[in-house]
Amino acid sequence: MTGPKIHPVILCGGAGTRLWPTSRRNQPKQFAMVIDGYSLFQHAIRMVDAEAFAAPVVVTGADQRFRVMEQMGRIERAPGVIIVEPDARNTAPAVLSAALHLHSVDSDALMLVLPSDHRIPDGEGFRAAVAAAADRAAAGDLVTFGIRPVRPETGYGYLELSDPSAMAAGVPQSLVRFVEKPDAIKAQAMVDAGRHLWNAGIFLMSVRAVIAAYGAHAPDILAAVDDAVAEARTEGGFLLLGKRGWLQATSISVDFAIMEKASNLAVMPYNGAWSDLGDWASVWRDGGPDDEGNLLVGDSLAFDCRDSMIRSEVPDQMVVGLDLDQMVVVATNDAVLVAPRTSSQRLSMVVNELRKRERAEADRGRRDHRPWGWYESVAVREGFQVKQIVVSPHQALSLQSHNHRAEHWIILSGNARITIDDGIQDIGAGGYVFIPLGAIHRLENVTDEPVVMVEVQIGNYLGEDDIIRYSDRYARVEAV
Repeated sequence: MTGPKIHPVILCGGAGTRLWPTSRRNQPKQFAMVIDGYSLFQHAIRMVDAEAFAAPVVVTGADQRFRVMEQMGRIERAPGVIIVEPDARNTAPAVLSAALHLHSVDSDALMLVLPSDHRIPDGEGFRAAVAAAADRAAAGDLVTFGIRPVRPETGYGYLELSDPSAMAAGVPQSLVRFVEKPDAIKAQAMVDAGRHLWNAGIFLMSVRAVIAAYGAHAPDILAAVDDAVAEARTEGGFLLLGKRGWLQATSISVDFAIMEKASNLAVMPYNGAWSDLGDWASVWRDGGPDDEGNLLVGDSLAFDCRDSMIRSEVPDQMVVGLDLDQMVVVATNDAVLVAPRTSSQRLSMVVNELRKRERAEADRGRRDHRPWGWYESVAVREGFQVKQIVVSPHQALSLQSHNHRAEHWIILSGNARITIDDGIQDIGAGGYVFIPLGAIHRLENVTDEPVVMVEVQIGNYLGEDDIIRYSDRYARVEAV
């Protein structure tokens, strides 16, 4: 690929409720290790880590911005910019915010919009398809990528081409129309007709063409997002969009806002493997079932099982399947899912019902990621809570105090620098400190190894919002 670099725009929002209990609001599927040793977000970043691409633009929410930075750091990649949305507004405002930002840097830029939660195993093949579509995008067309269907799928939208021969074309083709998610009969008919592609939600466009499309078809969104970008501020390595304008933007997908209305559309057929890993059935399919059709993950065993997935995400918890047929079993440290594989699409209903019942398991797992590392609740009872806390090298908790709880810290490994009021001490493995109620305190890791500790909280209220923050290197306003 020659010419100016293409700017990847990675959309990193969404909760992925159909992959519950692995995926939740505080650990959405793009950050989970669903298939192999990398998250889907990391796969997306690695796929565009090539000479033809500029450093990626990542669009994410306030709750996930540090997770984005942490996961990119793990694979030693740096973003061009991380754009932080004040509130979730679907893909149309997100895409436009990236286009407006890039236009301010280079008005001739091309942007490749990629979801962060899809899997494309053949990175080289996909990059070749992008290269083949670049001239059409530079000429002003909005190029959407379509995937050759391998089965009648009711969970995807479709793109209709003019004739079956266009399916195998190596250059962008004309689009007849978008087709919304069909029922099973219509999906089978479209696959049989041989001129429909799955809509992958991947786009290659010039920023000029994108902004012009919003001006023609969604001027209200353009005005709102333009205001949000104009009021954006840079803080701690993030571009924080202005809240006033952003909240005026309609929450709508980019397909509905502009793509289905535009006349300058083209489709780039892609014949390689692709999956949005939208449910456990797709994870089972992409994970490579064995000769009996079983996919075993973690500490799991199967006896006389067929076409099933058994997944344990808890290191010290074995999960055993016996006489299972087309089942999904997923065990985390606070929830277990047992369901027919064909029922995967119904998990959104389950999560909604858990929310109605005010079950924390609907949206939050026991492990919470923070910019300094992570913590995991081990036990929560009336009057006390036990956490495991891991502080990454050269990171620190905020300087803080609590109104309702005292804390006991036991260092299990590493060396921690601990501040309590006016005193500072270094404590290694096996060391212990007591944090009295109201004491101003902080833990810092000034070494190259993680600090692992157990925290025991004792008090009449143990919520994460019981905190007074005095200083914080991450410029956060939410609870630590």
